[in-house]
Order: sequence, then structure tokens, then C-alpha cells
Amino acid sequence: MSTEPGGQPVATPGEQPTESKRVLVGVLAILLGGLGVHKFVLGLTVPGIIMLIVSLITAPVTCGAGYGIMGTVGLIEGIIYLTKSDEEFHRIYEVEKKAWF
Repeated sequence: MSTEPGGQPVATPGEQPTESKRVLVGVLAILLGGLGVHKFVLGLTVPGIIMLIVSLITAPVTCGAGYGIMGTVGLIEGIIYLTKSDEEFHRIYEVEKKAWF
């Protein structure tokens, strides 16, 4: 593993990442998916804000249907995250920054 100028470790291509957020993000998506917390942990600010707005701003107007929809999206994403391998999760969601599903 090499290091960048600031001393932070950098995984070279083909090298196993030292730590994966897969389990953390998967559990957060299942439990708090309607609020988009898992998106913020992945560094995906815009999708996180979209989920938060749909959940909280539309809740009074739709009697909670917006939160239910975003909760379902979070549940599906959480299951997808937890079924991926660490390498696959790292490549797809941390390197390529895939935002949805």
C-alpha cells in the first residue's frame, strides 16, 4: 500500500482496501434509509439531501407517504449493500460513486 503526501494510505489497483463501510452503510440504509443517512456516509451529498427532503418536507402533505417511499428505497439499497462482497462494494459505491441502487 502506498501513501499520499499527507501520509494517508492509498490502495493501489488490485489491492484490498483496508476498511469497508459496507456493513455500516447497509445497516444505516435499512434502519434510517428514509432519511438518507447512508448516502451522507458514502459522501453522496445530493442524493442524501434528495432523500431527506422527500422524507421530511413532503411528510405533512402526503401523510408520511414520502418517508415510506424513501424508507423502501433505503431498505432495498441496504439489502443490496449487504449482499455485495467488500471488494465489489468498494469498487461500485466508494470508487465509482454509484448513487442509486
